[in-house]
Amino acid sequence: MDDDVLLALGLTLFAGLSTGIGSLIAFFTTRTNKRFLSIALGFSAGVMIYVSLVEIFVKAKDALVNVHGDKMGYWLTIVGFFGGMLVIAIIDRFIPKGNNPHEVKSVEDVQKAQSLGQEDIEADRLMKMGLFTALAIGIHNFPEGIATFMSVLQDPSVGIAIAIAIAIHNIPEGIAVAIPIFYATGKRMKAFKWSFASGLSEPIGALIAYLILMQFMTDTMFGIIFAGVAGIMVFISIDELLPAAKKYDEAHSSIYGLIAGMAVMAVSLVLLA
Repeated sequence: MDDDVLLALGLTLFAGLSTGIGSLIAFFTTRTNKRFLSIALGFSAGVMIYVSLVEIFVKAKDALVNVHGDKMGYWLTIVGFFGGMLVIAIIDRFIPKGNNPHEVKSVEDVQKAQSLGQEDIEADRLMKMGLFTALAIGIHNFPEGIATFMSVLQDPSVGIAIAIAIAIHNIPEGIAVAIPIFYATGKRMKAFKWSFASGLSEPIGALIAYLILMQFMTDTMFGIIFAGVAGIMVFISIDELLPAAKKYDEAHSSIYGLIAGMAVMAVSLVLLA
């Protein structure tokens, strides 16, 4: 296993297991910093949108055009791009809204929910909420692991940026798992373990990409997969990250975070070119 593959697997592992950071934050705060959350989610979306449309889509198109010519190569890129969106949209379609990992739950949300109804009934409901959210994250983040892995292999500077952006948006996912389980059981370690485990699907996705996809990789397959990666990143940003960021928006924090993410990504691509 060469150094590039190890780097790709390591970054995917880092991105996926950052859900554990979210659980640690949840344990040591009684109030959600909504402005920080809004900026962070907007920043993550800005990085993903910029790098997907400016860098990843273009690289995919270049690879496909080189093999199939200008017109057919461009069409295949478009098919791959919207195909990636379709894959993540189908996954989202089968995740109940209440358990969707990007339906961000704050500390206050769960405290309020816990105060309603009988304690035992509420504890059982919160436990189920946390476990279903962990399962939803596992399903939802699998293609993100493939996306991160493939991006790092193609261009480490792009892949690192994507891994950081995914890690940022995985933090509130970790909170969404840990808070309800912690309030249901009173056990920090149990909540942390479930939150931590929910991020394992990303490195598993990377391993699947390495063990299976890489064995059959051609320029055409690479171009289509890379275009799909761009589609997945844009869909996640527009459908999930930006609405979540706006939910906690204070004084346009989310749009400032979005612009900052784009600017940081633009500058880093120039400096690392």
